[in-house]
Amino acid sequence: MRQQQNRRYVLAVVASEEASDGAGVRLRRAIGIPALEDVGPFLLLDEIHSSDPGAYIAGFPPHPHRGFETVTYMLSGQMHHRDSTGGEGVIGGGDVQWMTAGSGVIHSEMPAQESGLMWGFQLWLNLPSSQKMRPPEYIELKSQAIADVKLDKFNVRVIAGEFEGATGPAPGRPTRPLYLDVRMDAGAQHSFPVPEGHDCFVYVYDGALSVDSNGANVTVPAKSTAQLSRAGSVAIETMTGASFLLLAGMPLGEPVARAGPFVMSTQSELQTAIVDYRAGRLVKTPVTE
Repeated sequence: MRQQQNRRYVLAVVASEEASDGAGVRLRRAIGIPALEDVGPFLLLDEIHSSDPGAYIAGFPPHPHRGFETVTYMLSGQMHHRDSTGGEGVIGGGDVQWMTAGSGVIHSEMPAQESGLMWGFQLWLNLPSSQKMRPPEYIELKSQAIADVKLDKFNVRVIAGEFEGATGPAPGRPTRPLYLDVRMDAGAQHSFPVPEGHDCFVYVYDGALSVDSNGANVTVPAKSTAQLSRAGSVAIETMTGASFLLLAGMPLGEPVARAGPFVMSTQSELQTAIVDYRAGRLVKTPVTE
């Protein structure tokens, strides 16, 4: 790639880590690890990718959240969601579940299959302090509602934000998130516009790519995250093909207090969330199996 101005540069390339969550689901954690605790408003990114039922069948039984949003995006397989707002549904390949925990929710995410490939991602998106106690909300975005932009040697699914005139179906949020799923063929290259001032990262879930970083090509291998600077576009090319998530969001510039499934702005609020959960006050009607 030739050096051009107004390009974001790579701050770090971090390999995801093997982890276990829920009732023993094996996954890879890309954000929310010691080497990359967060990227602005993005607090966690997990990838489940396995054809072994033993790696995912136990699922994520009922558990609480407060103060942020979870965004689940499936590539393959089926996941059954239930929560204390009455929200319920099964999402499959290409579908998105956008759940706002807000003041408090208890939900479960259980595999709706006993065999086959399970491949998907869960993202945690922070809420500003003024909205941490907003009412919970559950939104399902079916695959056919997600714009698919096809360009020379690559295509882009627009889940949130805008790309090439297409707007994602995700709800509007103060962090103005951009969420793209990009599949690039061998020899493809493109400069992706990203809102100025937004925190930004790329997570490569298949193949490998390079990012033009101040005129130098930085390789990002599979199952790794590239954290990028806050100004300019993201210039990407691939020699052998790659599939990746490109996400960006406006930084909140607020303190973060987090412990397990709760994300608040102060330690006092965090302790209140824990006490409320233990006392049965986090939500009015907990989900039951």
